[in-house]
Amino acid sequence: MKFPGRRNTKHYFPVEDKQRMSFDDEISRAGNVYVVGIDQLLVDIEIPVEDEFLARHKFAKSESFIIDDKLADDIYWDMKNRGLITGEFPGGAVGNTLHNFSILSDCPSVALGTINKSIELGDYAFKYICNTSSKVNLTYLQPCPSPMGRALCFVSPDRERTFAISKGCMNNLSPDFIPQEVIEKSAALLVSAYTLRDKKAPIFQSTMRAMDVARAAAVPVVLSMGTSGLVQENKELLLEVLSNYVSIVAMNEAEALALTHISDPLLAAERVLDLCDMVLLTVGARGLYIGALTDTAHARETEDPLHTKSIVEYNKWEYSRAMMRKECREPIKFYTHINPFRGGPMMIKNTNGAGDAALAAVLHDISANQYHRQKVPNSPKHVTSFLTYSSISQISKYANRVSFEVLSQNSPRLLRGLPEREAGLEEAYWAK
Repeated sequence: MKFPGRRNTKHYFPVEDKQRMSFDDEISRAGNVYVVGIDQLLVDIEIPVEDEFLARHKFAKSESFIIDDKLADDIYWDMKNRGLITGEFPGGAVGNTLHNFSILSDCPSVALGTINKSIELGDYAFKYICNTSSKVNLTYLQPCPSPMGRALCFVSPDRERTFAISKGCMNNLSPDFIPQEVIEKSAALLVSAYTLRDKKAPIFQSTMRAMDVARAAAVPVVLSMGTSGLVQENKELLLEVLSNYVSIVAMNEAEALALTHISDPLLAAERVLDLCDMVLLTVGARGLYIGALTDTAHARETEDPLHTKSIVEYNKWEYSRAMMRKECREPIKFYTHINPFRGGPMMIKNTNGAGDAALAAVLHDISANQYHRQKVPNSPKHVTSFLTYSSISQISKYANRVSFEVLSQNSPRLLRGLPEREAGLEEAYWAK
């Protein structure tokens, strides 16, 4: 699986380029592709806790919720003084995905959001910038007088994550800071259910504005779901957004259950495909599913064994490439499933960011499709308007591998470009 782009094609994954970097605005260069994301810029503060701590503070385990700034300060400094904080990382689902996308593709991405306008050495905003890929363009951020948001990430003994969020200025993004032309020329617009949580917040209006721009320009909108509690709180709004704006949705099985009331991941994906064009559904230790639409005229049958679960021979067309419903004369739904890469890491240090990493791989494939269409418009790869460059079977392998890398480290973001093709892997694994 060799993506087009400014990379050494003998490598499955990109390698680091040691050349000097320019501070020029890469997104304005002719022929460049990039993605845009709107995020509540946050710093994740990871703190191991016992279940008793969550119960004492009445924090709902594995959920995400807002706490006041004073309580966040009290907990932070108590844990800091006791030496219990294990890490402070740049966070936010969209921020993680943009960073990982740029690491994987070596292409720029654009972050939209708010940040403290008075950045001091060592503060949260400084740490966020220092630990974000230089390929992530931060020049379109809105400067604010308030501090950045913080997400206290409480890690239980069973590795479940509970997020207590101190808002800071994270919701103050004004619609005036939505760059219309930048979105119109992008390969995809990435948004999160978190930015749609509060209809009274400026970032809600900004997100809706950005999705309107993307829809008018036929730019795919990609929605990251957040948490199951968030989905339950805003189910009707999210269903409306899915139906009217979204091409691709990314979620885990708990969020899919909250949205569809269907516990079976395949059947949940089938229901979601009534609203959008493609779904990435992660199921933890059972790997991930991808469901999509394609036209019957462009469906490609798998050469792998057929599998039947809740849908008979669900993977029959997994060698097909995804398409938008509006581009299909006779749309069909098709699916693929993959178990964790090599059974998963020997030791999972942190589950935070694994889904964001998988989504970054999907965005890489979508941007590669746009790049190749620009460079080789008459290629057989573009006999019609495909959404992806690769089949969903191949994308699942890529997403699975990237998730493995994040699960193997103690950070929600890729720390470096992934290694070259690993020795001992069968050539056929990457062949199709």
